Amino acid sequence: MTDGFYDEHHRGLQDRFESRVLADSLEAMIVQPELDEQAADFISSREFFFLSTVTADGQPTVSHKGGGPGFVKILTPQTLAFPSYNGNGMFFSMGNIAATAKIGMLFIDFETPHRVRVHADATVDPDDPLLADFPGAQLIVRASVTDTFVNCPRYIVTHARVEASRYVPDAKGEAPSPAWKKLDGMAALLPPAEAAHVESEGETISMEEYSERLARGDG
Repeated sequence: MTDGFYDEHHRGLQDRFESRVLADSLEAMIVQPELDEQAADFISSREFFFLSTVTADGQPTVSHKGGGPGFVKILTPQTLAFPSYNGNGMFFSMGNIAATAKIGMLFIDFETPHRVRVHADATVDPDDPLLADFPGAQLIVRASVTDTFVNCPRYIVTHARVEASRYVPDAKGEAPSPAWKKLDGMAALLPPAEAAHVESEGETISMEEYSERLARGDG
């Protein structure tokens, strides 16, 4: 049974720790059914976010999604869209969206600690017309906002941004292959187009070399 934004499980813990009045007040103050201008501007400035999805049998998972600033596009206060770029071929998050539609998105700034959370119902489409706006994208996710709210920055560890990821596709949709796709013998497992791309880069590495690159953060 649900009680608006909360269900009986939330209520049980709120009552145990005497925070029901606080929880209701916070819901009234910060939880919104659409993005306000401040939240939209913040989301549009991000180069990454964390995406939670749920499998068909109810197992939640979370992944990191990155791109250039503005790769999450605000279509309306109730709708946003983002691309799915080439990955490891599992399509785990995208398959989960196709199965259950429910997603959570955490946008966070580690330099000036701040975060915005979005809950949404999403669809994934390999033929979405927005593909033209995201060179290199394979799929487009459109998310219909159900709830959004800010969190205080407490507990966010402050980090400084060093540089953008060199793996974000450029204006032509081109990007270098990650090191793991260059592992000796990996080409036989890759889709043909990706195998050809790796071959064109002219580099094959051993597992030892890959481990060294991974330790340097260049996997």
